[in-house]
Amino acid sequence: REKEKQGWLQLQDSSQNIDPDDLIRYAKEWDFYRMFGIASLEQTSFLVGIFITLWWMRPKMLKTKSDFILLLKALLLSSYGKLLLIPAVIWEHDYTPVCLAFIKVFVLISNSQAIRVTLNLNRLLPWLAIFFGLILENGVVCSFQKMGWDI
Repeated sequence: REKEKQGWLQLQDSSQNIDPDDLIRYAKEWDFYRMFGIASLEQTSFLVGIFITLWWMRPKMLKTKSDFILLLKALLLSSYGKLLLIPAVIWEHDYTPVCLAFIKVFVLISNSQAIRVTLNLNRLLPWLAIFFGLILENGVVCSFQKMGWDI
C-alpha cells in the first residue's frame, strides 16, 4: 500500500514539470475540439434553415415526428460528399480551392435530391430551402466572427 502511495506521489510530482511537447499536443487537441464545434454549429444552422423554410412554405409537409426524422436522416446521408474533404486536405495542391468548391456543389446537389425524393417535391422548393439554409449558416458564422470568435 505504501509503494502505491509513493507511485502516485511520483506521478503527481512529475506532472508539475510540463513538457513543451505536451503543451503543443494539448493546444492541437483543443483546436480540434474547437473546429469540431464550429463544423457542428455550421451544419446545425444549415439544417435548421432548411427545416424552417420547408415548414414555412409547406407546414403540412413536416407534420409528424417521423417525417422530420426521415428528412433529417436523408439530409445527413446526402452530405456524404463532405468526406471528400479529407483527401483534399491531405493531398493539398494548387487546385484545392477548386476541389473544395466542387465538393460544396456536389453536397448541395445531393441535399436537394434528398429533399425532393423524401418529400416528393418539385425542383424549386428544395433549392429555396437550401438557399435559406446557406444564408442562415453564413449568418451564424458572420455573427461569431463579429464577436471575435475566430471562425
